[in-house]
Amino acid sequence: MPGQRAPEEARREQIVKAAYEVALRTGITGVTLRAVAAEAGLSHGLVLFHFKRKDEVIGALLDRVLATTAILQMSEDAGRLPPRAPHRLDALLLRELKRLAHDPRGMRLFFEYWALGVRQTAIRQKIAAALERYRAAFRSLAEETLPHDTPPGAAVTPDALAAVAVSLINGCAVQMMIDPDRFDTEAYRVAVRTLVGRLVPAASEVR
Repeated sequence: MPGQRAPEEARREQIVKAAYEVALRTGITGVTLRAVAAEAGLSHGLVLFHFKRKDEVIGALLDRVLATTAILQMSEDAGRLPPRAPHRLDALLLRELKRLAHDPRGMRLFFEYWALGVRQTAIRQKIAAALERYRAAFRSLAEETLPHDTPPGAAVTPDALAAVAVSLINGCAVQMMIDPDRFDTEAYRVAVRTLVGRLVPAASEVR
């Protein structure tokens, strides 16, 4: 019946959330149906009703991992950024660094999935699609930031600037994961802004 749909979806969300908590503590290899059931406070049989195999939980968990590490909705976020393009790019870089620094364990899970993607095509394709959407969100700001009167072939392209911005953020995320206690978000923001500013002269006026 239609009225039963929402509780079932809510129960699946509860299970995936529990799987995420287990994965944050133990890594993906520690995500078993019994461990997830214990974390969620549910019976093993109820978890099996929603997810027949461990692989199904691992697949559903990937969506949550990507949502916390590689998802950026510019349509919703752009209105809260400063009005001038270089400032908007700088503000977005800072916000993303802070978001990823909030819990570096999420990036560890992302890279675990990246390793799994070497052998599993479905995971590899889903990660690639998420990263492409992430770059596309930065590309819209890159187009605003770059000067429009530079001869073709003589300037940094929006695609290149977006790729550099995303690479810098991902590189910082790796540093957060390796040594979170010594990671200085503000110092990295200055370094990232300086590098981007050299690619985009207009961005050097930020701050």
